[in-house]
Amino acid sequence: MFTGIIEELGRIERVDHTTDAARLTIRAPLSVADAGHGDSISVNGVCLTVVDRTPETFTADVMAQTLTMSTLSDAAAGTPVNLERAALVGGRLGGHIVQGHIDGTSTVLRVVPGEAWRVLRFSLSRELAPLVVGKGSIAIDGVSLTVSNISPADEAEQWFEVSLIPETLVATTLGARTVGEHVNIETDILARHVERMLALADAESKRSAA
Repeated sequence: MFTGIIEELGRIERVDHTTDAARLTIRAPLSVADAGHGDSISVNGVCLTVVDRTPETFTADVMAQTLTMSTLSDAAAGTPVNLERAALVGGRLGGHIVQGHIDGTSTVLRVVPGEAWRVLRFSLSRELAPLVVGKGSIAIDGVSLTVSNISPADEAEQWFEVSLIPETLVATTLGARTVGEHVNIETDILARHVERMLALADAESKRSAA
């Protein structure tokens, strides 16, 4: 479990591909300081398991499904990544509950710079649109953010926006994002639970009426 508060900007050092998976080695001095075999580290919002480590790096395996659903499919040596260690029980929850189980990817549609802030607009699939609300929480590449604006429900192409403060622009990879680039997104777990409950209730209602 994570909070979406990025602790470190790491860098992919090596990518080893197999037929249906990949093994990443990531430079992350802070994240590995107290990491052990089997620990979880969020990499651009994707929960990965430490299988090996050195004082400066850790190695993790990425299965085929994760490669298909996330931007890690494009991982290459030298790519910067947002890193967060698993949350400590009893610590402050500075962001929101982030599982590291992403829902898919999104595309940067627009970047609007301001004097201090920067507004980024992202695409939103019809499947995920019901799970994103204005002023709600969303994780983008593992960063806990608040949805500042969202497309009308009847708009053909759904989108959402987030407003980034200077700290987020400097401390995460989002400050370098440009139009056309892809990011990992994870919707609010509470929204996913509500959607499932409503779907089951609707299915039960239809069975009872049959």
